[in-house]
Amino acid sequence: MKKDTLELKKYILWFVLILIAICVYKLLDNFADILDWIGELVRVLMPFLMAILLAYIFYLPCRKLEESFRKAKVKIVRKKARWLSIFLVYLVAFIAIFSLIKFVVPSVYDSIMELAGALPDYYNSAIETLETLPEDSIINKESLTSIIQGLKTIKIEDYLNIETITQYAKGILGFATTIFDIFVTIIVSIYLLSERTEILKFARRLCGVIFNDDAYKAIGKYFKESNSIFFRFISSQLLDGIVVGTLTSIAMSLLGVKYAVLLGFMIGLFNLIPYLGAIIAVVIAIIITLLTGGLSQAIWMAIIVIILQQIDANIINPKITGSSLELSPILIIFSVTVIGAYFGIIGMFLAVPIIAILKLVITNYIEYKEEIKE
Repeated sequence: MKKDTLELKKYILWFVLILIAICVYKLLDNFADILDWIGELVRVLMPFLMAILLAYIFYLPCRKLEESFRKAKVKIVRKKARWLSIFLVYLVAFIAIFSLIKFVVPSVYDSIMELAGALPDYYNSAIETLETLPEDSIINKESLTSIIQGLKTIKIEDYLNIETITQYAKGILGFATTIFDIFVTIIVSIYLLSERTEILKFARRLCGVIFNDDAYKAIGKYFKESNSIFFRFISSQLLDGIVVGTLTSIAMSLLGVKYAVLLGFMIGLFNLIPYLGAIIAVVIAIIITLLTGGLSQAIWMAIIVIILQQIDANIINPKITGSSLELSPILIIFSVTVIGAYFGIIGMFLAVPIIAILKLVITNYIEYKEEIKE
């Protein structure tokens, strides 16, 4: 009887292994179709995914406003505190987006078109300047000339016309390709914010049923800490980018730098990427200012921007972020480079909170093992 049971288990094991092998083969054989199916599913779910992201970003201001409204003396305000907080947050967001589209975007677009049209003149001017340099100059004329001539072969109009800019915008803002998706995103995010208490209760109950007590506590702990890291980083970086972009645009305008709004917008946008983004943006801004305003203006612009970056790094960003993520600059640069290489701009932006969470998990694991040894 025991021998028959062992034989039966052996046959079941072989059957399971063969079944797994068939599934793996089918998966690999239809890998392209599966990827297409996943891509289509993500496209369909994109409004809901973006609604979750939007509700996540707006959660903290909604909660703060709701707490203030619940302390109000008027009964109707206390009773409708959650809906009033959601309404005010979305109203401010719509006003900010409308102002951006009406005032900033046209100026940035006009600057891009003007810069693209003036590039041949800047190219000729740079070549003439290099030709006038003395032979014993510390600047390697041949290397710079070859670099500039290589840049001449790049047709900027192929990348900066209205059609390609529209395509780039669609790629970045995929959820906004149709009015319907925007409508669904906004409505779903509002309901997520209004029913957040019930959603969290359900998630806790579900985890409590599935996992044991120790696993449930560990999941709750890591969820709370990961949520704090992600929210603090994303919200602070967005706000910090707006502040830096605005201050830089104003400073450049006072200096008379051409394309001040464009360069300030670019520096604020690149500032979302820790360390590397700010360096790349400043270098590009210096080159453009050198071509459009000369060496003196480029030097003054570089000094002002570097001072603003230091003020941001030491005063503005810590005030906005609150407590530090306590990550080494080497670890930040490594994570931004590696994760960005595989996942692009989004990966570079999210690299810091991801590596902060990994560091948290590894540190806790080391401490746990050390406690066992002791």
